[in-house]
Amino acid sequence: MSSEFLNFILALSIIIVVAKASGYISVRLGQPSVLGELIAGIILGPTVLNMLHGWPIFQEDAHLGEMITFLAEIGVILLMMLAGLELELHDLARSGKVAAMSGTIGVIFPLVMGIGLALLFGSSMDSAVFIGLTLSATSVSISAQTLLELKALRTRVGLAMLGAAVFDDILVILALSLAVILVAGSGGGLGSIIITLLRMVGYLGVGTALGIYVLPRLAHWVERMPISQGLIAFSLVICLLYAWAAEIFGGMATITGAFLLGLFMARLPFRDRIESGLVTLAYGFFVPIFFVNIGLEANMRAISGNAWWFALLLTAVAVISKILGCGLGGKLAGFSNWESFQLGVGMVSRGEVGLIVASFAIAQGLINQEVFSIVVFMVIVATLLTPPMLRAAFAYAPNNKSETAPV
Repeated sequence: MSSEFLNFILALSIIIVVAKASGYISVRLGQPSVLGELIAGIILGPTVLNMLHGWPIFQEDAHLGEMITFLAEIGVILLMMLAGLELELHDLARSGKVAAMSGTIGVIFPLVMGIGLALLFGSSMDSAVFIGLTLSATSVSISAQTLLELKALRTRVGLAMLGAAVFDDILVILALSLAVILVAGSGGGLGSIIITLLRMVGYLGVGTALGIYVLPRLAHWVERMPISQGLIAFSLVICLLYAWAAEIFGGMATITGAFLLGLFMARLPFRDRIESGLVTLAYGFFVPIFFVNIGLEANMRAISGNAWWFALLLTAVAVISKILGCGLGGKLAGFSNWESFQLGVGMVSRGEVGLIVASFAIAQGLINQEVFSIVVFMVIVATLLTPPMLRAAFAYAPNNKSETAPV
């Protein structure tokens, strides 16, 4: 048996054990598990231990990092499909106007402020757009977990926050696809952009038609077949094909296709079975590799000199822009000043989608290693700040009963 394969399975064992142990410690400390997995990656990566390139057993294996990255990319595809599966359109509609306004303005403010700050520090416009997009996303899972701990998920602010976070992520995913179109088409003029836009519309149209009319029939047929875990295998294959087609035919990011499929699968009567099967596969193996791989690729040592000013200012902008943007959206939709502040604070946490944008940007050469490490730093600090800020926002509400009354 080749030493490369043995090194591969040893590296995977280390990554998964360290990721799960760090996630457990993070949860015990009142933080989301994703934060622990990110920190685990940073510790294993070039910032501290430099596992892949500094340990003698892995040092000469040139393809190890690439194989781990491939598994991490499958992890992010599954993660985005699960995000689509969790989306309940009636819950989003229940929060209504406030979710739409808070989610939309909460994307615009960080995007514009992030682009402005990046340009101020000498980034190109393409790079600045992707830096702004990393600031725009809110982690639905982190917000929901914090609200559950506060027993505030079913309050007016809680439901609005959840709806706005979902709205926010949808907008960022669409903005990412548009940014990819503009960057890819910038060298080919207006005609290239129009062609790419037509490809995008065509993919969305065909993908939607298949998802509404063909997918349910296929899923019911597979579900009746005497195949071991046939429904899970079918869901996984269709997810990978939607992701593949999104980039090949639609000119969009693969995660957009996976997210789109998740929305359609959520309409099926056996959605819970699909979700439970994919959750086991994703969170038991692929997703921890994705989050640890973020840390493996981020080198905090690459941040030096004036770059630390950029890192600190970017983190400050990430926090302030979400509170201002989402809070303004809440206020315009009829929330009180304190409810709007609670809503804004709850949207500060960054997570999966922001990291996905950063990973895509560095893979395309749109940001360098230093900027990628700065973005990871911003995500970690913003995620750390959210739970204590949110607890304080609810604990010191002027009229706690009315501010957090259930809908």
